[in-house]
Amino acid sequence: MSSQIWERIKELDVYSKPLEDFRIKTLVGGTVTIISSIIMFLLLITELRDYLTPHVTEEIFVDTSRNLKLRINLDIEFPRVACSYLSIDAMDSSGEQQSSIEHSIFKKRLDANGAPINEEPKKTVVMGDSTIGKQPQPKTNDTASPVSEEANVNSTSLVDPQKSKCGSCYGAETVRTKCCNTCEEVREAYRLKGWAISDPGKIEQCAGMAEEMKAIFNEGCQIYGYMEVNRVAGSFHIAPGKSFSLNHVHVHDVQPFSSSQFNMTHNIRSLTFGENIPGKTNPIDGMKGVATAESTMFQYYLKIIPLTYDKASSGADGPIFTNQFSTTRHEKVVSSMSGESGMPGVFFSYEISPIMIKYSEKSKSFGHFATGICAIIGGIFTVAGLIDSTIYKSAKVLKKLEIGKLG
Repeated sequence: MSSQIWERIKELDVYSKPLEDFRIKTLVGGTVTIISSIIMFLLLITELRDYLTPHVTEEIFVDTSRNLKLRINLDIEFPRVACSYLSIDAMDSSGEQQSSIEHSIFKKRLDANGAPINEEPKKTVVMGDSTIGKQPQPKTNDTASPVSEEANVNSTSLVDPQKSKCGSCYGAETVRTKCCNTCEEVREAYRLKGWAISDPGKIEQCAGMAEEMKAIFNEGCQIYGYMEVNRVAGSFHIAPGKSFSLNHVHVHDVQPFSSSQFNMTHNIRSLTFGENIPGKTNPIDGMKGVATAESTMFQYYLKIIPLTYDKASSGADGPIFTNQFSTTRHEKVVSSMSGESGMPGVFFSYEISPIMIKYSEKSKSFGHFATGICAIIGGIFTVAGLIDSTIYKSAKVLKKLEIGKLG
């Protein structure tokens, strides 16, 4: 019974095999087999790579997300202005202002050649310790009373000469500000009065700033870090001088210099809004702005388009929310000679589009991959068989034609 079943199954074989004695192997057939095998192998590798690489689809729809903050990552070099005289400020259409942002923005000093300047760590002075920040005093009496030494230490720790001193504010004293012991306090007092310091050399507290003033135009600065702003239209800028608001007007104090002395040549190493994702382009990266004249104002206008990137392997993490943008640049010389208003600096104005783009990664199904593999193998095998058969029959016809037996 089983032998009859096997015989019936054999009758269903559509791949009948000829006897080995009737097979003819030719040089052309072997050549076609090698070439077709190489082509088949290359196509299989291509299909496997396509199967392992997720396909990204793109959708456009109205942005209904409620992200309250927009993260701005930046890395910009200024080769002609020192870090001590650069500040970064941000403001938006909701009325919020951030002046002299420092909590997440870092500054690195650069020399004239653009190399980082290694700054020495600041020494910490401990009150009551005569070995830090002071010259060691020679001992006068080894058998001094320990009580007198203890009294000496206590008197030193209780009396702070810095606190007991009250420096002059040079006419800018107010009810709240009566003493100015540092140059910064003097400048702050003058700022509150609306005055300008014409000659810092005449102010005792600013006597030590002479070297710093000389280095302002002999050093460069790299500003990098991030800041978070409201997710509305706004702007941020990097400009010389300390920024503050005076009568609801945002101004920069560049004293004792004039604004025309600052060269705001810059190199934008990186500027992004949100995280980086595969395929995301940042058109402003590597852009350089060269000031051909003093007191040049650089303006960048950015159109930000929100996007989400849904990775195939993200799992519980969810999609990545980020942004792409386009940019245009404009520059102008702001001086009394040119008649243009403004101040030297690098200004970025951005608007957020109400349209969102969604990128989704989708993996290819295994069934689609298997179908492609079968199509490659079957197609190459069939085409190679047709080529081999055509060449073989053409050779037989030519041979009969040579011997004159072509009937």
